[in-house]
Amino acid sequence: MKMTWVFVSHCLILLLSALISSAEKQVDIKRSDFPHGFFFGASTSAYQIEGAVLEDGKGLSNWDVYCRIKGTIADGTIGDIANDHYHRYMEDIEIMHSLGLTAYRFSISWSRVLPRGRLGGVNQAGITFYNSIIDNLLLRGIQPFVTIFHNEYPQEFEDRFGGWLSSVMQEEFVHFAETCFKHFADRVKYWMTMNEPNVFAEMAYESAMFPPARCSSPFGHCAGGNSDVEPLIAMHNMLLAHAKAAKLYREQYKSKVNGVIGITVCAYMFTPLRDFEDDIQAANRALAFNAAWMLDPLVFGDYPPEMKRYHGSELPSFSSEERGLLRDSIDFMGINHYGELYAKDCIHSSCVCNDSVYTLGSDRLIRGFVYTTGERNGVPIGEPTGMSQFFVVPRGMEDIVNYMKERYHNKPMFVTENGYCSPGQRRRHLPA
Repeated sequence: MKMTWVFVSHCLILLLSALISSAEKQVDIKRSDFPHGFFFGASTSAYQIEGAVLEDGKGLSNWDVYCRIKGTIADGTIGDIANDHYHRYMEDIEIMHSLGLTAYRFSISWSRVLPRGRLGGVNQAGITFYNSIIDNLLLRGIQPFVTIFHNEYPQEFEDRFGGWLSSVMQEEFVHFAETCFKHFADRVKYWMTMNEPNVFAEMAYESAMFPPARCSSPFGHCAGGNSDVEPLIAMHNMLLAHAKAAKLYREQYKSKVNGVIGITVCAYMFTPLRDFEDDIQAANRALAFNAAWMLDPLVFGDYPPEMKRYHGSELPSFSSEERGLLRDSIDFMGINHYGELYAKDCIHSSCVCNDSVYTLGSDRLIRGFVYTTGERNGVPIGEPTGMSQFFVVPRGMEDIVNYMKERYHNKPMFVTENGYCSPGQRRRHLPA
């Protein structure tokens, strides 16, 4: 099966083969080195770039509220203006064109298109905005890759029924997806239902670093939440929402441009900290509890056996009908890869925790009784970056691609994010 690759990043466009080796040898590349149809692209999310927070009928989103809570964002940044993409998108598209990009992945702001979800109407100004982006991308030979949900939704959902902790959110998402399909599917060929549900579930419902900022001890001290159970519930609802939207797309909209629909996953690569069988198994568990948690149900129809073994009754179950709906509900996998980490077994070995374990850092415990770290004997696994959990480990890209290829029987994949923020711009995390 022929693969087509797109390498993109929020921070910096990087081509894997252009990375500088440990000997700092620069590799010269040119476009002709790549096969016909190779996508050179960039990626963004609506909240991070659009601004225009309440303009032209846009409603209040979960991120609009969260970023205004003192202490949630280290430098106090909010997205009211961001990159002002809402007003400057034509300039941004011209920059993309001047760089020779052939793909642009962006997300649709739920609160800009459907400010009140099913309880309200479609905001035509939002539709006009995204129509103009799509039309102008195509005019310049840039293929739009559209993400429907990139961690942003109307705050009203959280207030009214608890967001992704409620099955009501599944139907709200299908309604949103159908609205996007109705207005854009005649020109958009590549669809991603969601961006990194595995990260959103953990950051929003385990460590409280994304809205609605729910957690429980020892992961944090929040007003409400259960860090052991709620991430599993949220993921369960997101998976079923994806499957329902994918079914709708395939049945009613795919034929418009012979399009495809997939999803993106945050996919770390994990390697054993020690050359012990226990750590080898720990690395395998880490992969299952990270990427396979999300992808196994969408390819095989159920959660990874590694998770079933350790979670027991905490892990929600799918009905036989739901398993059928989930199975093969993606045409491709979007791989967001930012690095590789060491994995250490915590079942047969003691794992000493420090303050960074329960926050987004290079040292942390993950489900499956695995301790992950970016250092071994004081030596980083790769060149440090501006984010403490990311290291430049070029082999990790090849390793994660091979893992996905083998586990999912050569399912088509796109590398939809990679790259890094420079150490001089060090941040704990990026919103959305």
